[in-house]
Amino acid sequence: MKKSMLLLAAGAGYVLGAKAGRERYDQIASGFDSFRKNPKVQAGAQQAADLAKEKAPTVADKVGTAASAAAGKVRPGGGKDQSSGTDHSSAQDQLNPDSIALQDDPYPKGNLP
Repeated sequence: MKKSMLLLAAGAGYVLGAKAGRERYDQIASGFDSFRKNPKVQAGAQQAADLAKEKAPTVADKVGTAASAAAGKVRPGGGKDQSSGTDHSSAQDQLNPDSIALQDDPYPKGNLP
């Protein structure tokens, strides 16, 4: 699949950037059409579409989880969800190794420049 995408991108780049004339354009376009109509390519495209449909709920769940974690970081009130009263700060501290909550002394030592 990666190889076909690379070939497709290279062909499209050549068609868009080349100044070889109409004959070469027609030759590349007919080559692309025969590639696109190839049963193996169509089967691979269908397989990719089926896999995307199968994995869509999992991806949506992960994106939703990541979005709510990101929203918790920008919410005023230290990560406490105002609507549900849930405190997200402990999860954020576990995910962020540089968190101040995990450090014994978060303040720098010595004189600052």
